[in-house]
Amino acid sequence: MKQYVFTILLTAAVTFVLSWAVWRLSLKYKLYPGIRERDVHKTPTPRLGGIAMFLGVVAAFAVSSQHPFFAIVWSQPHEIYALLGATGLIVLVGVFDDLWDLDWTIKLGAQFLAAGVIAWFGKLQIYTLPLGGMTIFSSWASFALTVLSIVVVMNAVNFIDGLDGLVAGVCLIANAVFFAYSYMVFRDTGASNYFNLASFIAAVLIGACIGFLPLNWSPARLFMGDAGALMLGLLMACSAISITGNFDPAMMGDNDEFGRSQLLGAFIPILLPVVVVLLPLLDFGLAVVRRMSRGKSPFSPDRKHLHHRMLDMGHSDRDAVLIFYAWTALVSLSVLLMYIGTTLEWPGDYLIGVAYGVVGVAACLVVTFLPSRRPPQPAEAAVAAPSPEPSTENVR
Repeated sequence: MKQYVFTILLTAAVTFVLSWAVWRLSLKYKLYPGIRERDVHKTPTPRLGGIAMFLGVVAAFAVSSQHPFFAIVWSQPHEIYALLGATGLIVLVGVFDDLWDLDWTIKLGAQFLAAGVIAWFGKLQIYTLPLGGMTIFSSWASFALTVLSIVVVMNAVNFIDGLDGLVAGVCLIANAVFFAYSYMVFRDTGASNYFNLASFIAAVLIGACIGFLPLNWSPARLFMGDAGALMLGLLMACSAISITGNFDPAMMGDNDEFGRSQLLGAFIPILLPVVVVLLPLLDFGLAVVRRMSRGKSPFSPDRKHLHHRMLDMGHSDRDAVLIFYAWTALVSLSVLLMYIGTTLEWPGDYLIGVAYGVVGVAACLVVTFLPSRRPPQPAEAAVAAPSPEPSTENVR
């Protein structure tokens, strides 16, 4: 575990230092776009934080290549090189978009290309579905499912990039839960070395988010932009695929030892990677349906995302972000507690996770639908000049 802690601290330190440097250089050379009609922030703010996060990730992988604890993953270096190459490509395209607003078709094409590099050259694919060990017999079906999954998660994470600290905090919580899950899965298989690529990627992303948040917290001085959001989504998808796409519940041994709920034991490996990004996926799905029903491109920007609706309800931007944090922690921890309950055979088995979820949902619903400040009435908004809001991310 101490090797993972070192990875988190190293990535956080490198990301923080580089984020500060990127922020200062962006201000000095005015490397930031002007305010667009669809933007909700009031002051031009640099959006190149994704560069610092990417370099922090690269630094962590570089150091791991020299550490014997992580030698097992470097025994197949093509997987890592494909992963880093695809990440570098998506960060490069994201930087161009952050500076010059690329057409959505170019960005989507780059996303499919990056996902294809990972699936084809890195051989990181979904080969099995953890539903009774179902195997995907067609190599092309495996390739297509992998590419589609990566692209969907990338866009889902990118779509919620709308408030200061929102994406970084949500991804921090999601990866922390997924790290605990992936670490425990390998522990429960009886492996002598708990290292696995899924846990390592999650640890790296935890560090990147921790290092970036100080400059991204409201009022933000630096945005991660498309480069950072797409990178987080890509790596989170790869982390989930590296363990879920090759997971067979039978490897946990006798089901009586693994847990008393065979059905839950089969579903959790595929359920938890989904629920940790449940809010981004929900927002992404609603946005696609909303835009296509109006005859628009699913990637045309609007101001109807979940976080924008919470602002319209009367929440401040910080309150909205904290509520998103609470929902993310609720859904992900609930499933993690179910997994722990089945493996350790707690009293009540997975009911502890269910109880936590029920109580948490009730609490989250209260804070979500009881805003801390009254939303302005139309008449008041027409008379009074709007007060400046803290800077927020650009609308997706």
